[in-house]
Amino acid sequence: MLFRQITDSKLAQYAYLIGCQRTKEALLIDPERDIDRYLAIAAEEGLTITHVAETHIHADFLSGARGLAEATGARLFLSAEGEEAGWGSFWAKDREDVTFLRDGDTFRVGNIEITAVHSPGHTPEHLSYLVTDHGGGASTPMGIASGDFVFVGDLGRPDLLESAAGQAGAQDPAARALYDSVQRFLDLDDGLQVWPGHGAGSACGKALGAIPQSTVGYERAYNGSIDAARRGQEAFVDAILDAQPEPPLYFGRMKQQNRDGVPPLAALPTPRALSPQELADLAPEAVVIDTRADRSAFMAAHLPGALYSPLGKSFNTVVGSFVTDPATPLVLVAPEARIEEAVRDLVRIGYDNVQGYATYETLQAALDASGGETIPEVTFEDVVSRAPEAAVLDVRRLAEFGAGHVPGATNIAHTRLAGRLGDVPEGSPLYVHCQSGVRAAVAAAFLAREGRDVRYVGDGFPHYREIASGAVETGMPEAQTA
Repeated sequence: MLFRQITDSKLAQYAYLIGCQRTKEALLIDPERDIDRYLAIAAEEGLTITHVAETHIHADFLSGARGLAEATGARLFLSAEGEEAGWGSFWAKDREDVTFLRDGDTFRVGNIEITAVHSPGHTPEHLSYLVTDHGGGASTPMGIASGDFVFVGDLGRPDLLESAAGQAGAQDPAARALYDSVQRFLDLDDGLQVWPGHGAGSACGKALGAIPQSTVGYERAYNGSIDAARRGQEAFVDAILDAQPEPPLYFGRMKQQNRDGVPPLAALPTPRALSPQELADLAPEAVVIDTRADRSAFMAAHLPGALYSPLGKSFNTVVGSFVTDPATPLVLVAPEARIEEAVRDLVRIGYDNVQGYATYETLQAALDASGGETIPEVTFEDVVSRAPEAAVLDVRRLAEFGAGHVPGATNIAHTRLAGRLGDVPEGSPLYVHCQSGVRAAVAAAFLAREGRDVRYVGDGFPHYREIASGAVETGMPEAQTA
């Protein structure tokens, strides 16, 4: 049996290529939308992708299952569970190339047997897959592709249908279903390998480990969320729902599109290089995504209305949180050598209309000609001495805000800001801060685009604690503790 874990480091997502070396058939579990890389890896290994499976309806990326099946003629294997909760793969209902699976169903990929295990909680329809390598002489499973059920050190968060997809009242029963799924997981052999759907950095949990795989025994001993399940269902529900991070705004759209049908992607977009003059003459509906790593340089001069999203691990999350219409024409400011990387990041969350790009040199030439726009960068000394008419916006997570914040500040997590513009305080100027300056930078750029008189606090909150002379409040905002 051949086994390959294929990593998307930005979304901390793992897909799996599992192939029978005797028959050269292969299964791909949980593909993203740019499927050419899976086809290339399979070809390198001398395999043909004949089976495509999904663990669940994803919230953080668009599925490539349909595209991969149509490109290869592979058969699709999707969950038949969860329909009563409104979360079936409706897009695939009338297709003849689909096998819908329920708990205990099996299928074979050459001499490898795959057994579906219904493991609800993160989502109602969630399946995990036990893998048994009969070709290698095994009669019991080697591992379990656990999707977003069990991660290394954590479990898949059960609140997303409510917090991201807007399904009121969903998170408590989901947490209880997850508790029951954990009891089944604990019945598995300690030596069984665990192949999760995500690693550290994913927003699908709150404490995922950086190790790419584990075992049932290790998770039994050291997984904090599984440990909470040992204290009973009520204690588990409280623990698993506590302090989950605010989901990026685009998660709700991913859930809907993965359930109802992902837009086809014939090929990667190929944005064209723009000249300084073309950059200055962009149509008003175009949105510029400036990826420079230097936050202060962006604040000092940028194109009018540009969003700021460094091309690091949060690139997808930031664009997905601040560009609410996926059809928006996008223009990237990035090194030419990283344009394809950025385009792949964007199509994985449904932004296909990437029309152009400019290098940093082209940007500088455009700024030299026009001067660009500026956002004043300040420190926490300026926050402390602010005028009475000014306001403070804290864009950290709610849990961070609760642990200590500037008195009178408003809290909106940066990943939810575009959906809560009506809650942004009216004071002017508006001081925007976070813990270290990273999240505040992307939020300040967005608010400036929205016409607010913004001050970017390029300073760390620990510095505020040092200079605040005890003026640090704790506790949640009144509206969110009610």
